[in-house]
Amino acid sequence: MADLITIAAVQFNVDFADRESNLRRMLFFLEQTASEGAKLTVFPECALTGYCFDSLDEARPHAEPIPGPSTEKMTQACKRLGCHVVYGLLEADGKKVFNACVLVGPKGVVGSYRKVHLPFLGVDRFTTPGDRPFAVHNAGGIRVGMNICYDGSFPEAARVMTLDGADLIVLPTNWPPGSQCMASCAVNTRAMENQIYYLAVNRIGAERGFRFIGMSKICAPGGSVLTEAMHENESILYAQVDVDKARNKHLVRVPKLHEIDRIKDRRPEMYGRLVEGK
Repeated sequence: MADLITIAAVQFNVDFADRESNLRRMLFFLEQTASEGAKLTVFPECALTGYCFDSLDEARPHAEPIPGPSTEKMTQACKRLGCHVVYGLLEADGKKVFNACVLVGPKGVVGSYRKVHLPFLGVDRFTTPGDRPFAVHNAGGIRVGMNICYDGSFPEAARVMTLDGADLIVLPTNWPPGSQCMASCAVNTRAMENQIYYLAVNRIGAERGFRFIGMSKICAPGGSVLTEAMHENESILYAQVDVDKARNKHLVRVPKLHEIDRIKDRRPEMYGRLVEGK
């Protein structure tokens, strides 16, 4: 059995358009989670910037490159605390702005992700769709894949990262009302169908008339709930990851009578319609 690795999800309120305040709070929370033994801490979507911008021109001044000012400070903290962190931000790349998240560790930026599936909501109405393949990164012994919010509605994304060896998929999110079923059901389903750990962390509070519902959750391979926040209060969730459990896809319930492997038992030749477009 592999050593258990503690992970954390921080459900908190975000100050709209105030990077300094939000970074300061994330660094404060990171101190707390690291003191509790967390080797990976995950913050919500757009945790650095806020989400409900009304135009690209309004959002652009709050975007930054990756690496950039916030990743430099996060790197210093991760080096001192011996941990990794994932947080959401707006990424500036030339004239483009992406809804992104970044994985930072003691040696700097480990990887970043640009949101692929964009709903007609908040800043996503103006950002550029993600243009990079789904990827898996090593974060202190855990192989981590990243999605953002609406991406969790598309099972193909999690399946690709599972096939590439993910032990854990993290989903920084900004779920508003109407997303309760996503929080209650889809997180468990992504964990179950891929036999992986799945962490979804939402924010709380309100911006420009949009309320955020909390309901952050961490699920184990198989889909069972390890910990959850079924409320809209600030909270920190902790769970332990056994990477061997995530890497063993062959489930033996009754030897030679009931055995399941949702990766080996796939039939890719039957799924062509999925990549035909409209």
